[in-house]
Amino acid sequence: MRIPGRWVLSQLDVDDRGQPMDPWQFDQGERLELEGVQMIGMGQPGIALDFSTTELATPVVSGRVVPIFERLGLLDEVQFIPARVEGQSEPYFILNTLRTHRCIDDARCEEVLYWRPEDERPDKLGKYRNVVGLKVDPSRAGGADIFRPWGWTGVLIVSERVKLAMEAEGITGTLFIEA
Repeated sequence: MRIPGRWVLSQLDVDDRGQPMDPWQFDQGERLELEGVQMIGMGQPGIALDFSTTELATPVVSGRVVPIFERLGLLDEVQFIPARVEGQSEPYFILNTLRTHRCIDDARCEEVLYWRPEDERPDKLGKYRNVVGLKVDPSRAGGADIFRPWGWTGVLIVSERVKLAMEAEGITGTLFIEA
């Protein structure tokens, strides 16, 4: 959101065949077998980026990102799901991370809140409700180069190696914050 004039992508709930699409399936850390091409809407037209997220935090990347992960040998950590971005002819992909790790270092975060019984959300009980100032314990990341932290899947964690490779290629739309 820090790039003036950037586009804003919206999550659509159907694929190119009109079949329902569950937007939450992309943050589970599991390989998906999807038949149709995923449709991404244009919430606000603007400058196209190589890396964007929809309003539901689904990562969408341009075709420029795929060879970086291929070159780094990370296709066992990510899946690139073909997507069509409204008004764009270039190839885009949903970047589906295939790993989650229980790696949040609660003690080092600024604030950590959990869902409790009185919140009346049994489906979320014991999971993170809010994390401010995210910090991870690298020893609990399993040596992964890209993953989502368990219980707080709205963010992606990447290694320094991935960060440097994306910066070297001039990938637009990324913001790297040390965690």
